[in-house]
Amino acid sequence: MTMTAHSSPEPTPTPASPSSGGGDSDDLLDLGYDQQLHRSLGKFASFAAGFSFVSILTTIFQLFGLGFGFGGPAFFWTWPIVYGGQFLVALCFAEIAARYPISGAIYQWSRRMGGEVVGWFGGWFMMIAQIVTAAAAAIALQVVLPAVWTGFQIIGDDPTLTSTSGAANAVLLGSVLLVAVTAINCVGVRWMSRVNNIGVTCELVGVTAVVLALFTHAKRGPDVVFDTGLPGQQPGYIWAFIVSGLMAAYVMVGFGSAGELAEETRNPRRVAPRTIRMALTVSAIGGGLMLLGALMAAPTLGDELATGGLPYVLDSVLGGFWGKVLLCDVAVAIFICTLAIQTACSRLMFSMARDGRLPFSARLAHVNARTGTPIAPSILIGLLCVATLLVNVGNPAIFATLASVCIILIYLAYLAVTGPMLYRRLQGWPKGTVEVDAEGKKLFGLGRFGIIVNLGAVIYGALMVVNLAWPRTEIFDPAGDMPILRWAGPISIAITVLVGIACYPRGKEHPKPVTPIGRAATSRQTSDIATVD
Repeated sequence: MTMTAHSSPEPTPTPASPSSGGGDSDDLLDLGYDQQLHRSLGKFASFAAGFSFVSILTTIFQLFGLGFGFGGPAFFWTWPIVYGGQFLVALCFAEIAARYPISGAIYQWSRRMGGEVVGWFGGWFMMIAQIVTAAAAAIALQVVLPAVWTGFQIIGDDPTLTSTSGAANAVLLGSVLLVAVTAINCVGVRWMSRVNNIGVTCELVGVTAVVLALFTHAKRGPDVVFDTGLPGQQPGYIWAFIVSGLMAAYVMVGFGSAGELAEETRNPRRVAPRTIRMALTVSAIGGGLMLLGALMAAPTLGDELATGGLPYVLDSVLGGFWGKVLLCDVAVAIFICTLAIQTACSRLMFSMARDGRLPFSARLAHVNARTGTPIAPSILIGLLCVATLLVNVGNPAIFATLASVCIILIYLAYLAVTGPMLYRRLQGWPKGTVEVDAEGKKLFGLGRFGIIVNLGAVIYGALMVVNLAWPRTEIFDPAGDMPILRWAGPISIAITVLVGIACYPRGKEHPKPVTPIGRAATSRQTSDIATVD
């Protein structure tokens, strides 16, 4: 049995939508799906989905000390390095998003590039990772709200996240937040978009204010980024530098959320590729300026900065009142970050359920006619996030480990797209008749640079998975209480794969099958369909 792919030698550019009219809905029908979700999102809302998932104000606020503690001021250079690698991934995502604007992006893209098994596990990895990530984002409220007002410390009097009362209070605050974002997602994508847009605007203003405050209170010049500091207990600076890069790796994920909302975005073939790249780039620029400003404005470059992180710097620069104003803005960033992650996860779950690939698929795939929203996935994800939060009670080290592991799963999900995509590209993908979007504008593509960019994305992703999963005590078991946690990365990956194998829908024919080098069977875009001889 041999497999060959047929394509037109000189494809003629034609609109992605049928000439009969119908716009994005008919375009989606060409890919095999009816328009069920309400299509109402514009360019800014699409950008906001990716930017709020990354949420640099939230993540850098939490993780600055991690990077500095291992690599000193020179850890700054891990930021552009990680951005460069992730931008290669974003370019691949942008190209495939232009051709497959479907909800459940990672799942749909990976199955079209690598087949049903690869696609299912790509979606499975991403779904598990997003549930844990949403819980980790929600728990960050404990770091912020009690510092704004002691009344937010409802349980006990010690707000420290690692204390018994702090951990319990974190679960309470995080659960309230998850209930709120679940309610917003159930009301409909319009309300989600409005809340998210307002929140992203506040975060952009907050990032700008932080950068200006830091640079106007600089105590040293930008050459501080060449200071390696003390590499701690690591054997040489290179190893310490590699470990410090985990901070940037934790932050710069989720920029592909615009693809998750493709079925709710107007002209997604045009909008999603642009907003995927823009969300990552704007986050990288804003985050890089925050890191540089913090290093320049920090009172000292010693242990205080390693333990206190960005809050320590901002407190010395802004003082009490403006510091609390900024903390309120960080709380808003945490809110919209959690909202964006849950929204993306609910669309992924809906997309897999619509194809009958999950238990209780019929219920999870149901779309409320009035709100145009898959309500059941939002509620289920909210409950699973709260259940994940409960692990933090009495086990903060385990929860921190889970939060680290979920980033590994995200990178594996990305590899499930870029890896098979490279294989497809070596066979000549993309070739076909569809070269322009519904407005007659050429689809985004990498052209002759595609193989180089894609190969770089795969190599970067594989190296980052190894770096993230490497059994480091200082990352996975800093207290030294549970030595087995240092192997949490490989163990968690193995468990996730085994559970995935148990849950995989064996013996069930996919209603819209694809081949590893073909397109959806119902698509009229047939120039790239594989045939079996």
